[in-house]
Amino acid sequence: MGFYVLGLGAIGTLLAYHLRAALPPSQSVTLIHKSFKNAWAAHRRCKGVLSMETSGVIQKCGGFHIEVLEKHERPGAGVAFNPSLARDQMRNHVPVADDIHTDPIKAVFVTARTIKTTELLSQLLPRLNASSTVVLLQNGMGVFEELVQQVFRNPETRPNFILASNTNGAWLKGTGHVVYAEHGTLEFGIVSDPRRRDFEASLIDETKPKFERHLNLDDITHPGDSAHHQYHGLRETVAALNSLHALGAKWCPIADVQNAMRRKLVVDAVIEPLTALMGCRNGALFRDRGSANILQNICKEASELFRAQLEKETESWLDALGPDVDSSRIPVGRMPLELEAEHLSEQVRQAVRRRGNISTMLFDITHGRPTEIQYLNGYLVGLGKQLGIPTPVNTILCDLVRMRRAVPVDQRL
Repeated sequence: MGFYVLGLGAIGTLLAYHLRAALPPSQSVTLIHKSFKNAWAAHRRCKGVLSMETSGVIQKCGGFHIEVLEKHERPGAGVAFNPSLARDQMRNHVPVADDIHTDPIKAVFVTARTIKTTELLSQLLPRLNASSTVVLLQNGMGVFEELVQQVFRNPETRPNFILASNTNGAWLKGTGHVVYAEHGTLEFGIVSDPRRRDFEASLIDETKPKFERHLNLDDITHPGDSAHHQYHGLRETVAALNSLHALGAKWCPIADVQNAMRRKLVVDAVIEPLTALMGCRNGALFRDRGSANILQNICKEASELFRAQLEKETESWLDALGPDVDSSRIPVGRMPLELEAEHLSEQVRQAVRRRGNISTMLFDITHGRPTEIQYLNGYLVGLGKQLGIPTPVNTILCDLVRMRRAVPVDQRL
């Protein structure tokens, strides 16, 4: 089986390196470049070998396949990169049939920028089906819902999805050279199956005491399963993720992963826009009353939203049980303590203690790139509209970031 990596920034490069290092040669790892120009630039700098630097020590890993997602007459086709061609030869090069890949993709790890995800997966759509697995490993929230609404509308043909929350820190020193700056965790979970297969069945196995219940690959599929062909890729993808011990990978219930994503969302929804607006490093925040007040207000708004969202999801779940079930006798979980405003605030303060870090949004603003504000504070604003809860602080931060991008950084009076 083969795995594809779409998005070769710092986290994508780090993930690709560890996948190739952990998996046997029989399982291929393919790096997807958006254009031949990008593929050629990467080849010139790293010759198909990725480097990971930790505390000054550099380790290298090769053996990758490379495909280019440049628009082709055959929708969704990936063209194998031919390093023997000079850059100017590629413009008029017509690839041979064997170099044009249209076979279904079993698993793709998406680490591209959130704002590009829908466009990129739309291009890959002809190669994705109900047997495919898409792993979303990005900042912010809301992209899964966007994909379901705009790209994968039919639940019967929709790929399996894995959501992940990553706290590993990395930055690119150059193309194909990632600096692993901070060890963290990679929590991931499988989105509920529209075909109603329970991937977490072992957690409710009443034949075992609770402390012996663990997520089990056989709940995904197993030999002899009539739908083995449809879920085999998902099982292999979960197994591959579980092998990434160096990244602190852990398969968790999807509800736990979503809460981890909510916590990380709030951290980013505070740090990213404030550093971008003020033009400062992360560590400069919260030394003054102004930024501390904004921190408290964002965390308060987010906590209220999460509480209402979880209550609504619980009500929908209870309603789906049917009239024969006495819902009053079912214990309903409380709001997780880590989503309370004071706990969210403390987590943000812990994050800014890494004083030298420069936020992604500040980098975007200073380099004239679109920001991902719509998937950070914008997600909270949209959630507030759905739930009928005002979000004045997050709303104005969205507007200020959009305004900041419209005003040149070096504009002189």
